[in-house]
Amino acid sequence: METRKLREMDPEIETKHSTAVEMAVQCIYRTIFPQGDQTFVATAFNWALSCFSGNYRDYGPIDAKYHDLEHTLQGTLCFCRMLHGRHVAGAQPALTQRMFELGVLAILLHDTGYLKSRDDTEGTGAKYTMVHVNRSIDFSGILLEEKQLAPAEINAVQNMIRCTGVSVAIQSIPFENELERQVGFCLGTADLLGQMAAPDYVDKLPILYSEFEESAQYNAGRGSATGIFGSVRDLMVKTPLFWEGYVFPKVNGDFAGMYKFLNVPYPDGGNFYLRRIEANIARVKAKLAEGE
Repeated sequence: METRKLREMDPEIETKHSTAVEMAVQCIYRTIFPQGDQTFVATAFNWALSCFSGNYRDYGPIDAKYHDLEHTLQGTLCFCRMLHGRHVAGAQPALTQRMFELGVLAILLHDTGYLKSRDDTEGTGAKYTMVHVNRSIDFSGILLEEKQLAPAEINAVQNMIRCTGVSVAIQSIPFENELERQVGFCLGTADLLGQMAAPDYVDKLPILYSEFEESAQYNAGRGSATGIFGSVRDLMVKTPLFWEGYVFPKVNGDFAGMYKFLNVPYPDGGNFYLRRIEANIARVKAKLAEGE
């Protein structure tokens, strides 16, 4: 019953509210590791919220409109549900308490590269789209060193964040071990599925386009790959292709089908995230057919 409660009975956790996601993550953590550090989840969320709200060093609050705090919370919830499903399925190597914790830190910090220093007053953090993964890696290194994590643990977090790069060569990521690799694959999967399954994903495509447009303008002449959409409609036209030609093959291939740990029951049950994404893709196609 507890497994169904975590993964199936309350799929509509409100990701606009960090407290709701934090409570869900805490429930998953305590279910998998009842003897674990009962302060960890609250501490990790506090670190992340401090960063996104402008209460860390000389960084201002997040001002990217698509890659905002909710985007991170969507990925975090999907990621932890996936790790729970992996644990229930008895996948090997077995998930350890510390690797779960490092994974949570990685997903919470994976888009901190969109943060700007207070004296950076030009545009929004979206201008860093091209380099945000490397900026997130650097940011997490500074923060976690301050929090006194061991160098090997910081490296693990950074390796997981590398999985979110659109064009990253997965084989080039220097994972320390197989468990770190698989948790990184879960993180990369959750980053993609969490956002595309959101109830307002289709409505936020114009906001996503504005981020790409800002990045393209900021990086003019610097080899930007973000100017590939000529308009919001062009982005919408290419969104089904993005799912069918990039995301789904990637989560099946590079990320080794980790999304299947979201199936209820595992391995052949329904997948809430895939259902929501398919509905969103159908909605995009319907809007295009209507001439929007």
